[in-house]
Amino acid sequence: MRYLVESFAVGALTRGRSVEQFLGHAGGAHASGVRWVEVVPTGSRFKVVLHTSADVGSEDFCDLVEFPPLDPENEDAEFGLEIAMATGAHDALSLAERRTGAVRGRWVNQGMAQDEYRDFVLAGRPARCISEPGAGG
Repeated sequence: MRYLVESFAVGALTRGRSVEQFLGHAGGAHASGVRWVEVVPTGSRFKVVLHTSADVGSEDFCDLVEFPPLDPENEDAEFGLEIAMATGAHDALSLAERRTGAVRGRWVNQGMAQDEYRDFVLAGRPARCISEPGAGG
């Protein structure tokens, strides 16, 4: 089972493990990129981090953290951008969902968003993320 039910996502976070979700296409006419969001436990709080990078992967190269920045001159604002902080795991997941469009029930353990990216590549890099309701995933 790839996706974490909410109680498992919350459990992972309270045990100090990050959860993440691939969000899909980012960028515009001049550069193609991808985005994913991560909820990271930091002591007694939870940080919501948005990542944006160039879409340079393939079916065989899916390690999102190895992708270069979408805009090399703006790397700090794209990769690892802290967008929220919460005191509870439930609150952090809700904030991530509201602020990034992440979908409840599509959270995965840390390092597993690359599998979502692989599905995205195999689906032909659709403009809508495969995890969006009605997008075929």
